[in-house]
Amino acid sequence: MKIIVPLSPNLNQYDDVAFEQLFKTYYKALHAYAFVMLKDQDAAEEMVQGMFMKFWEKRELLQIQSSLSAYLYKCIYHDCLNYLKHQKIKFKHQEYTQHQVPTHSEPASSRVEMTELQYKLSIALNDLPEQCRTIFQMSRFEELKYREIADQLGLSVKTIENQMGKALRILRLKLADFLVIILLGILYFKDYFN
Repeated sequence: MKIIVPLSPNLNQYDDVAFEQLFKTYYKALHAYAFVMLKDQDAAEEMVQGMFMKFWEKRELLQIQSSLSAYLYKCIYHDCLNYLKHQKIKFKHQEYTQHQVPTHSEPASSRVEMTELQYKLSIALNDLPEQCRTIFQMSRFEELKYREIADQLGLSVKTIENQMGKALRILRLKLADFLVIILLGILYFKDYFN
């Protein structure tokens, strides 16, 4: 059953004034709630503003089964959880790349190429759609099986497989110039890629 959120006297019309009132009514409380979860004022502010932006963009498609207040808190809760998961994966990726850089002596040109490859890989990962990137990082950096990822994200295994295929296709295209470096790296820096 679709319940339209009354943002104006006409139930089917969403106007700026009503939305501004909604924002003013809930912003501080939602920000405080997000801050409790994230322990970061700026991140909490971004979460709440982002949630209101999504709310406004999808206002005509909303199907709210509970109270508006409960709906907004639930949105912030899920956005914060996704943000925390992404931060955890990002941290693990940074930790992984820090500890996997070869420590033995190699030519300066190899170090430069590896640094550039890491940089390009980081950019390519950041260019992936958020869900695709999260799934790829959980699979490759956290070494989770598709079933574990599906359970954690509440998705089907088939969706995880499709997203991984998409991620690998995109990364192959974006990193095509580095194929030779990757192959040489596998030969000379086996520990880095294992």
